[in-house]
Amino acid sequence: MKLDNGLLNSVCEAMTLLRTRGPAEATQAIQRSLRGVSNDMPNQTASWGARPDAPVLFKAPTIREAKTRNAREVHVDIEDRGHFSTHAYSNAAGRRQYRLYVPAGSSHELLPLIVMLHGCTQSADDFAAGTQMNVLAEQHRFLVAYPEQPRQANPSNCWNWFKPDDQQCERGEPSLIAGITREIVATHNVDPARVYIAGLSAGGAMAAIMIGSYPELYAAAGIHSGLPVGCAHNLPSALAAMKGGRRPSRARRATQADASSPKRPVIVFHGDADATVHISNAMQLVQGFDARPQDGREQRRADTGRRACTVSRLISADGVDAELWTIHGAPHAWSGGNERGSYTDPAGPDASAEMLRFFLEHPQQQ
Repeated sequence: MKLDNGLLNSVCEAMTLLRTRGPAEATQAIQRSLRGVSNDMPNQTASWGARPDAPVLFKAPTIREAKTRNAREVHVDIEDRGHFSTHAYSNAAGRRQYRLYVPAGSSHELLPLIVMLHGCTQSADDFAAGTQMNVLAEQHRFLVAYPEQPRQANPSNCWNWFKPDDQQCERGEPSLIAGITREIVATHNVDPARVYIAGLSAGGAMAAIMIGSYPELYAAAGIHSGLPVGCAHNLPSALAAMKGGRRPSRARRATQADASSPKRPVIVFHGDADATVHISNAMQLVQGFDARPQDGREQRRADTGRRACTVSRLISADGVDAELWTIHGAPHAWSGGNERGSYTDPAGPDASAEMLRFFLEHPQQQ
């Protein structure tokens, strides 16, 4: 039997009720949908209850469709009302899977795209759960992509931001992430002027590389608990940079000129109690930006029930905007994230919402 849109919407409603109100309400929603279908197709509906081999309409809070297209594996989940799917992209540098969230009813409009890079030991699903970016995508209508680093590329699933071959345009991991981004823009209704990139920790360091290497592709970047481009060229120098050391490297000297001249807007979040990546890295990420005179140097915020933070609104000599959010007492974790994901700090200000606000304020200027 083919599921019609009404039944599909009822199942999605039941999934939401299962998470928010419990199994009793979810079961009632399914029963209502079955009664509605039986009014239209009495013979088929009656047979479902009588046959032991009848198709199961509500087996789990996920509906999964598997198919193969152009030698690419695609598994489509229906999460809430949108689609969360798994794809794979390959080029000369290798192969990476990525998850893609597309909000419901988005086939006839150009939407923004945010590419999210997870941190070490994380997965795409873990990062999506922790940042809650898919929830925002459904509410505010944009696509979200989550490239995934496999263990074969790094034993801790870290993006290799500290390797020279993975710090350059059209080489290594930057070429794979850019390729994934271009593929989504080409195959979905994405507004090329509103393509953004963000990441946490190692993913934040890689997001800094991507915005510096591909300013024509990304309109702005969000960097959470990350590191600046060129601060390391191998694992020892990476560890030194993470601890706040200022050990110079060949890669850093080679990229220093570009890093001092920001090409695109960036928003940076960092906890001042981060024991994994020292907060001095956040200061280096906004080198080349100065305080906006009309806004004052800093604004301290202390929202009810949230950690206090200091927000600095900055601008480069060329008029490129930046924001630096220093979150007081926060550890190495996504600020305001959901505890369902790893490395989240629910007590902090909502980094996902603030990144989205900053991104939408800064479309690509041609």
